[in-house]
This record gives sequence, structure tokens and C-alpha cells, in this order.
Amino acid sequence: MNAHISSSHSVFSIKLHIVFVTKYRRKTLNEKLLIYLEEAFSEILAAWRCSLLEFGGESDHVHLLVDIHPALNVSVLINNLKTASARRARNRFAEHLASFYVKPQFWHRAYFVSSVGSPSLETVKAYVQAQGTEEHARKKKR
Repeated sequence: MNAHISSSHSVFSIKLHIVFVTKYRRKTLNEKLLIYLEEAFSEILAAWRCSLLEFGGESDHVHLLVDIHPALNVSVLINNLKTASARRARNRFAEHLASFYVKPQFWHRAYFVSSVGSPSLETVKAYVQAQGTEEHARKKKR
């Protein structure tokens, strides 16, 4: 999972933890809908040159662990994920969702996103601060 991806001009490893919550935190997500959403997110991400590494959820929210391409605008990607997955879910599970929402709603407009990775923030911070110091120069010569 820590593998770096190489393209013609860059090497990268960008992973995000994303959480979407259902509108009004209604408990709309059953097992069939969660299975369907995992497939939908995987397909949507593939179209954006990204991949779904892990997926999980409960009745009122989902978690995604996503590997993304560095050329992406994260907020645009997330809004697309929400819009496309909601549209697919509302089409496929219209009858089920009608009992929860009068209007065509699905996700709450807010979301959570956090970068995930290794090494830790503290390790990278210490490495950057050490640049140009004598200690860094000694380690570099080894």
C-alpha cells in the first residue's frame, strides 16, 4: 500500500481518507446499497485515474481510502464522487430511498478528507528541518 506510482515526470503516493455522511444522517445505507456504492466509487475513481483501496460504511456514512493522481483538484474529485454516486444510488435504489427523502437527496453537502501516509508528519518535518545542517551532510556521505 506504500508503493509509489511513477509517471513520465513524477513519482507519487497520495492517499486520502474520505468520509461521506447521508443527508440528515438518515440511516439509508443497507448492505445491498453499501455493496453497490463500493462498486460505483471504484468505477468513478478509475475514470479519474485513481483507485479505491478500501471501503467501509454503516447505515449513515461511508469511509473511502483512495489513491489519487497528483494532477487532481481534491475538492473537484470529491464533489464528483458525491454527485455521481448519489445519482447512481438514487436511480438503482429509488424505491428504497423514497421512504427517506422526498427530494432527490442523498449525501450531506459536507465531507471529511485527510491525507494518509507514511512516513509520519513528524518524521518528514524533522527531515526537512535537517536539510543544510552538518548532521544531514554527514548522513548523506554514508
